[in-house]
Amino acid sequence: MKKWFAVLMAGLLAVTAAGCGGSGDKKTSDGKLDRSKQFITVLTGPTSGIYFPIGGAFSKVVGEMGYKTSATATGATVENINGILTGKGEMAIAMSDSVIQCQDAFGAFEGKKKEPDLRVMMGLWPNVVQIVTTEDSGIKTFKDIKGKRVGVGAPNSGVELNARMIFEANGMSYSDAKVDYLSYGEAIDQIKNGQCDVAFVTSGLGNATIKELGTMKKIRFIPIDGEAIKNLTTKYPFYMPFKIPKESYDTEVDTPTAAVMNVMLVDKKLPDDVVYDLLTGIYSQKGLETIGASHATAKREITLDTGLRGIKGTSLKLHPGAEKFWKEKGKL
Repeated sequence: MKKWFAVLMAGLLAVTAAGCGGSGDKKTSDGKLDRSKQFITVLTGPTSGIYFPIGGAFSKVVGEMGYKTSATATGATVENINGILTGKGEMAIAMSDSVIQCQDAFGAFEGKKKEPDLRVMMGLWPNVVQIVTTEDSGIKTFKDIKGKRVGVGAPNSGVELNARMIFEANGMSYSDAKVDYLSYGEAIDQIKNGQCDVAFVTSGLGNATIKELGTMKKIRFIPIDGEAIKNLTTKYPFYMPFKIPKESYDTEVDTPTAAVMNVMLVDKKLPDDVVYDLLTGIYSQKGLETIGASHATAKREITLDTGLRGIKGTSLKLHPGAEKFWKEKGKL
């Protein structure tokens, strides 16, 4: 990988392990894997979101195993998918629904070529659709969004792909609202300033930007329930019904919604023994402790028992090295 890609972005958590570079043989003289000759770049997400600290923790685990590694802030799912396909990273966090759409060229990727080379290594945590507004907006149901100012996410981001499907599941389209293609951080900033009414946030629970909004205004989540959740999960089975517990943001009630799993993409060209080795380190006691320390969601959701959520039963394809690992663990 080009040297410029290893330059760390400001404030980014990255770990680089000692060892010689080089693109030659990745084995030692006795045939064992030489970790020091393999570079692993982990593509994460925006610094304001949950992908960033958790992706940085994965990079830290990989570095402590002896690999050369860096973690890079990105625009999240869609940029990460493209990064894997174009060789800009070896591991990348992405939402499973976007990966499946890209792989099979439907939905937001309609009319584009299929990408059969996408591979995954493990499931991560549920990405919860959190449609946030304020109590003083008067908005209580999705139908109330009509004519309102709505931040749906950056164009073609994972958040924005979710927003399109949820509008559809409610029998509506973007033309029914005043849609603005803002990242959820930007949209929530505009809610604070009275310039936006609703923000789509698709992330783990306990999102810092939503919590910050909650310190300034009384927040409310718009539910996805009834016919809408039925329509959504029927047409797009990678969604699952979920709820936002009232304790997550100190709201008055639990809110029914939808969630999709995040998965860890891996470069198809990465050797099988490297992927197998990476998973062994990630799921070691030390690896899980490091990842769990990065965010409460990671500690709660990333375990060996949950490692194939969002993968089994879908069209996602495991990397052969990951397939070997999961078979040996009795999960396949």
